[in-house]
Amino acid sequence: MSGPVVVLAGGTGGAKLARGMLDVVGGDSLTVIANTGDDIEIYGAYVSPDPDLVTFWLADRIDDRGWGLAGDTFNVMEALKRLSVDVWFNLGDEDLAIGLERARRLDHGERLTDAHAVIASALKAPSRVLPMTDAPVRTHVMAHDRWWPFQEYIIRSGGKGPVQDVDFRGARNAEPTPETTEALATADAIVIGPSNPVISIGPILAVPGIREALADSKAPVVAVSPFVGGRVLKGPTAAFMEWAGRPLTSDGIAQSYDQLIDGLVADQRASAVPTLEIDVLMDTEDARRRIAEDTLRFALALG
Repeated sequence: MSGPVVVLAGGTGGAKLARGMLDVVGGDSLTVIANTGDDIEIYGAYVSPDPDLVTFWLADRIDDRGWGLAGDTFNVMEALKRLSVDVWFNLGDEDLAIGLERARRLDHGERLTDAHAVIASALKAPSRVLPMTDAPVRTHVMAHDRWWPFQEYIIRSGGKGPVQDVDFRGARNAEPTPETTEALATADAIVIGPSNPVISIGPILAVPGIREALADSKAPVVAVSPFVGGRVLKGPTAAFMEWAGRPLTSDGIAQSYDQLIDGLVADQRASAVPTLEIDVLMDTEDARRRIAEDTLRFALALG
């Protein structure tokens, strides 16, 4: 249907769309640029949740619970608990091994991009999954009158309470990787996945040069709405959109990507950009493929 396709992804929605796009264009034609603002160093491991989540989906290794590897065990976490360690961030044994190997490679001077490529290859993911940058960028959230590292906000505080501020620490000093820049420059279509615009896509766009690369690309850029029937299916998107002053509507998503997108895929029409109105619920394999195929066809028509 097309040449190279790039998907910007963070969280479950972006990962699901990437898996559907894999069925449409094939592994060699798909590149996913993933958010690394959620990354965390814990238990001696470097955990990169969004690149790993996308990779697990592409490799058909995702667990039914929606995160982690299918069939993974949790023996190390149970052992740590017996040693009175505060196990607030749960990792399966193989998931922990991935983080430990990533940490080892980074300690030996490898780039995050190269370290993840080795992991993706070992998991037999058929497409490239690129961290948005090799530099450390960490999302922090102010809530309850204090700053929280993102994972602590989501897990320890339960992601509750009004969001008072968001900071992508390190973003100003980061830069896109050569692989990311090349992927955007050579794409036939660029799709922003149905991810949280503030905390999943926001860190990617906060890296200096990414917005410019999107604007300079010859490819049409379309976004897929994370809202289904005007509702958020999972995660704290509503709280972050409220903080950003944007409604939970297609217009709110279009505002989030103002001057970046050429069109929007949603089940409700937006007033500011061309909209493909379709059912965007990705609850089955067929639905993921259908939405990816319709999105790509829509993007190419805009180009």
